[in-house]
Amino acid sequence: MSAIRIGNASGFYGDRFGAVREMLTGGPLDVLTGDYLAELTMLILGRDRMKDAKLGYAKTFLRQMEENLGLAVERGVKIVANAGGLNPSGLADALRELAAKLGLDVRVAHVEGDDLIGRAAELGLGEPLTANAYLGAFGIAECLKAGADVVVTGRVTDASVIVGPAIAAFGWQPTDYDQLAGAVAAGHVIECGAQATGGNYSFFQEHDIRHPGFPIAEINADGSSVITKHDGTGGAVTVGTVTAQLLYEISGARYAGPDVTARFDTIELSQEDTDRVRISGVRGEPPPPSLKVSLNTLGGFRNEMVFVLTGLDIEAKAELVKQQLTFAKPPAEIKWTLARTDHTDAAGEEEASALLRCAVKDADPKVVGRAFSNAAVEIALASYPGFHVTAPPGDASPYGLFKPGYVDAKLVEHVAIVDGNPISIPPAAETRELAEVDEPALPEPLTGPTKRVPLGTIAGARSGDKGGDANVGVWVRTDEAWRWLVHALTVDEFRRLLPETASLPVTRHVFGNLKAVNFVVTGILGDGVASQARFDPQAKALGEWLRARYMDIPEVLL
Repeated sequence: MSAIRIGNASGFYGDRFGAVREMLTGGPLDVLTGDYLAELTMLILGRDRMKDAKLGYAKTFLRQMEENLGLAVERGVKIVANAGGLNPSGLADALRELAAKLGLDVRVAHVEGDDLIGRAAELGLGEPLTANAYLGAFGIAECLKAGADVVVTGRVTDASVIVGPAIAAFGWQPTDYDQLAGAVAAGHVIECGAQATGGNYSFFQEHDIRHPGFPIAEINADGSSVITKHDGTGGAVTVGTVTAQLLYEISGARYAGPDVTARFDTIELSQEDTDRVRISGVRGEPPPPSLKVSLNTLGGFRNEMVFVLTGLDIEAKAELVKQQLTFAKPPAEIKWTLARTDHTDAAGEEEASALLRCAVKDADPKVVGRAFSNAAVEIALASYPGFHVTAPPGDASPYGLFKPGYVDAKLVEHVAIVDGNPISIPPAAETRELAEVDEPALPEPLTGPTKRVPLGTIAGARSGDKGGDANVGVWVRTDEAWRWLVHALTVDEFRRLLPETASLPVTRHVFGNLKAVNFVVTGILGDGVASQARFDPQAKALGEWLRARYMDIPEVLL
């Protein structure tokens, strides 16, 4: 096999339902993968499992297979997905029942061992609702080598659903670090679905992304790959769209996983043809000795009310509400946020209005339930002129907390289950502790007359969440622009442009090979997305806020 053609049809639990069929009918594939798990998803599945021990997997995937499993069999396409969540064996059983119902001869295998909830206290992980280690790709590979047509897993790294089929196709060994690292890079690009084909792309107006196709990685035996999509589908695959996705939810040059540490500072990108971007040159190193563990707990209960403030005296109206809203029992946490969305002399009422949000949290649902929201409404006829809120009073809802844990990889069982037979996957024999990469030599700065314009005039950005932290990757598309960006966008300047980060730890990482800098902001998301710590709880738009900020940019770049 010269290359294995792996397509991805899901970037999260709730992605485009019809993408599975689109990928199976749009052109040739060897393997179709799906990523259904995120930190928030594990909490959702954990609550499902609390209600019914038979649940805990992504039910959407089962419905997609009901419509498309026969098509996959007919076309000879293997299916690999992490939709098993907290119950991969349960999903595997449900798939076998489905295949029998459809009259299909399908071998279903699964990977388990990631669920550490029964050993959490023993491993020093506390008493979480869910505790799942991030496994690697060799369990998936064993299932495929044993003849499985469908492989479902629990918590594996996002790229592993792509790396596993490549291992099986080419017979890579655990020490084939460069090949594994190349596949990890390809997997990282396509695992978030249409984000690789123009979705969530800073320069979205350059392409038709009304209905982007999902991505495909053509992975070669040496670990190099080409990122593409089915002919005739929307969106685009360019060096820019691939760069944006490579910068998504990463930190420094060493991208660690359970099988290999990929050196993202060695990645080389080239536009091979229309909608074809080659990834090459990726170097790999032994993985770290510890596995990351996703830990979710129920944090308590939250509620919020949003007051609409219209016209004049916005600040005074907001202050009046704060003084009037009283609590029989004050919540453990009260957070006020005033969003000045109002415009002077506005031609429309909505444009003349600002939003005052009061968010509350407490361990007792009664404290932040109707007692809170009713109190907010009770002042309606005795408060500021034009009083109204965006929603009626409501009850509190539970929220979760996320934090990463780490365990020695040797303490985690990684098992492939094929036809009921367990195949034990040994941990990496060679490991290496992570260390930061020294900042590379920088090019000569670009000087000359400047003009004050938004950073996004010349730079793209992609941002996202990693637990309570966020990353913002910023890249440019020319060598001249890189000479300016790498010197101008320092940590101090980043903090100035985004005042929310001013008091937080911010680390900058330089990727000269991608003409990019990546900023990691520690703690900006509190206890993770489910804790709802800020207006944009997953930091998805943090990069676009940065692009909208003004800097003095050399005129030669404009």
